[in-house]
Amino acid sequence: MRLIFLGPPGAGKGTQAARIVAKHGIPQLSTGDMLRAAVAAQTPVGVKAKTVMDAGGLVSDEIVIGIVSDRIEEPDCKKGFILDGFPRTLAQAEALDAMLASKHLELDTVLELKVDQSKLVDRIVKRAEEARAAGQPVRKDDDPEVFKTRLEAYNRDTAVVSPYYAKRGQVIEIDGMQSVDDVTAAIEKALVGH
Repeated sequence: MRLIFLGPPGAGKGTQAARIVAKHGIPQLSTGDMLRAAVAAQTPVGVKAKTVMDAGGLVSDEIVIGIVSDRIEEPDCKKGFILDGFPRTLAQAEALDAMLASKHLELDTVLELKVDQSKLVDRIVKRAEEARAAGQPVRKDDDPEVFKTRLEAYNRDTAVVSPYYAKRGQVIEIDGMQSVDDVTAAIEKALVGH
């Protein structure tokens, strides 16, 4: 089961991905986590990434694809994986397709959590309040201003990824405004039927 999770920040991708990981035993692959691991392990791609990051630059799509390519070769990805937060752009989606094709792999499903973006800021504020009340740290990106910037970036760069996969009939839209459990149930139903 090779999946991509799409949806704006705050849509619940991380929560739902964790549930799929627990139920299906496939890893959730975050490009940020993979990048840090590759740098720490000093893999060839990690060394390249560290050089770019140390110079204050953004890691290129080529490096990110290299890191994803290396990571999906790991034994825990044999049954599949969830890409969360990647691809972020059309160029990354095209590069991902080419890399998977070179490995004779293809994506099974692209799950898109559809949400009312006007209500996302309220959701983020509530999440931050709940974390504070529980004595947990508040995520940096749960600041409303930071969140609005991330949402603008998503709408500008990443929203075009969904139509790219939809043209191929790979996108399954899930109503992300439902309760967490209802979203999980809808995802499970979609995965069984696909």
